[in-house]
Amino acid sequence: MIYQKSPQELTSLLYETCLMSLEEAIENINSKDYVIANQKIQKANDILERLGVGLNYEAGIIADQLDMMYNYMAAKLIEANLKKDPAIIKEVIKILEDIAQAWNQALKKPAKPMNPSRMRAMAYEKNVLVEN
Repeated sequence: MIYQKSPQELTSLLYETCLMSLEEAIENINSKDYVIANQKIQKANDILERLGVGLNYEAGIIADQLDMMYNYMAAKLIEANLKKDPAIIKEVIKILEDIAQAWNQALKKPAKPMNPSRMRAMAYEKNVLVEN
């Protein structure tokens, strides 16, 4: 099922998964299960990192602003994890819900057709092997 999703739909799934992990982390903190809470917060932070890596900076200033928001949320989650503070997690959830809602709203609009040169570039990018 996941292989049939568009990149935009996968991004939406990442938002949902991140939000679920954060909600579960709050529950775990409240029940004093700090090990599981730590894992859930780390998972959410990993998702935020992946969302940041996947940004298309050719999209303009919105990509830069999203990058800043992802970095801000990641920093807040580290703080929340250290302090085991549900209030900080709730702040991140609020921001992420707003972004996810805007993203899902944008998905409902029909996409503009991509110009042929951009399509060729994307085809090339899919086949490039990047080594760390």
